[in-house]
Amino acid sequence: MPSLKEFRNRIASVKSTQKITKAMQMVAAAKLKRAQASAEAARPYAERMSRVIANLASAVSGEGAPPLLRGTGRDQVHLLVVMTSERGLCGGFNTQIVRAARERIGELERAGKTVKILVVGKKGRDQLRRLYGSKIVKYVDLSGYRNIGSDAALQVGDEVRALYEAGEFDVANLFFSRFKSVISQIPTALQLIPARAPEGVSPPDLKGAVYEYEPNEEEILEALLPRYLNGQLLQALLENQAGFYGAQMSAMDSATRNAGDMIRKLSLRYNRQRQANITKELIEIISGAEAL
Repeated sequence: MPSLKEFRNRIASVKSTQKITKAMQMVAAAKLKRAQASAEAARPYAERMSRVIANLASAVSGEGAPPLLRGTGRDQVHLLVVMTSERGLCGGFNTQIVRAARERIGELERAGKTVKILVVGKKGRDQLRRLYGSKIVKYVDLSGYRNIGSDAALQVGDEVRALYEAGEFDVANLFFSRFKSVISQIPTALQLIPARAPEGVSPPDLKGAVYEYEPNEEEILEALLPRYLNGQLLQALLENQAGFYGAQMSAMDSATRNAGDMIRKLSLRYNRQRQANITKELIEIISGAEAL
């Protein structure tokens, strides 16, 4: 049985941990509000850009289509862009994204495909390299960015395009977590290359109007597709950031409540042990007095 001093030390240690988790919860809650606003503000732009690309792509096909739209014509080498956070203490947030990527890797390998991985975020790299270290061809470190934004998306987009132009892959898919609420983040897969509009996005209704483009659709797509790719990556980064803070806030709230429960249990054991010690001392005093 631990001594009273050991009980006091453990209670003090848990109380210190509880203060830290409570502070982290409050910080995550403050940052979540800004991150959620940024993610929600970017959604209309991303949706509108997807509709424009879908409209232009419907009029372009064959060899005249830009490389990012037509692809290589093959489906053998797949690049998985896995986005996670740079930090932990966020429950199963990163694990859910990595699990979705691992399931896709298994499906592709069973189909005889070659898989390569580009990891964005330290936690994803740490988890994936245990089983798929040889498949990781690039790691993008975003820890140097004070605020995740267009500069970070541009860096990731440049890496993806550089690999594509070098002929390193045929198809690229992005894995990230879409923010739904504080307690719900949805692991999502999105095809980046060949570019296509996400499911559920349809071309805008022109109401019978016919548009003539100057320059032509191919040249417009040639200029828009890199921007579209960067826009998808930026949207994913913002969704991930909001999801991370939501998951961290929930995890720290649970940790704070668990610390409170542990303090109550330790305090109860401490009081029982203290009472037992007092009772034992009284018995020894009475026994000694009777012996005299």
